[in-house]
Amino acid sequence: MQQTTQNAENIALFAGLAADWWNPEGSSRLLHRINPTRLGFIRDSLVHHFGLDPRKRRALEGLSALDIGCGAGLVTEPLARMGADTQGLDAGADLIEAARAHAAAQQLPIRYTAADITDFAPAHKGRFDIVTCLEVVEHVADIPAFLAALASLLKPGGLLIFSTPNRTPLSWAVLIAGAEKITRMIPDGGHDWHKFLTPDELTRYLAEAGLKVETLKGLNWSPAKGFHISDDVSITYIGTAVRV
Repeated sequence: MQQTTQNAENIALFAGLAADWWNPEGSSRLLHRINPTRLGFIRDSLVHHFGLDPRKRRALEGLSALDIGCGAGLVTEPLARMGADTQGLDAGADLIEAARAHAAAQQLPIRYTAADITDFAPAHKGRFDIVTCLEVVEHVADIPAFLAALASLLKPGGLLIFSTPNRTPLSWAVLIAGAEKITRMIPDGGHDWHKFLTPDELTRYLAEAGLKVETLKGLNWSPAKGFHISDDVSITYIGTAVRV
């Protein structure tokens, strides 16, 4: 396998957390805490884009979904529970094994693949209605190649849902100094602030890949609201883009 887009050090770091991934108080506890907010945004975005019935528990039936950088399946499994024909992709083989084991225990028919996206994409072009890519692009070594491969996986009119940290002094203070170094809410050394993309930068990269950003919101925390969606994109942002 050619690791053409992925950061090998990050793959090794996060693969080492595979056994603990589903522990809500373990090394991935921050992902567990933001996941309900992310999933609410995902569901609302898909209902709006595809004109779905929000009252249906399996509202995504008839749609195909791919979760890129899926880890052990924190977003992949809810997509399957919402009715989508779901696949998960991650470059970390240990994470994929953990994802397969957890999905099997939940009797969820998810297909998981351990591969670089550039190896996966040629055989899956135009196959997916939905692609999710959450907290992934900040770890990517070759962003244009990664996004070109990602865009090729979507059907015309298909929806990408993405989230990533912004590159601001506040994001450094909160995510690097605070979450990594002080509270250890995320693995130390797992992020390089200089590789974070601003919304304008990511929007340009997406446009070059044939994806038009439709929605861009902030993913934030406050004592009063907990994790929530807002208009403040200074720390982390989440959004949607359509394959044109």
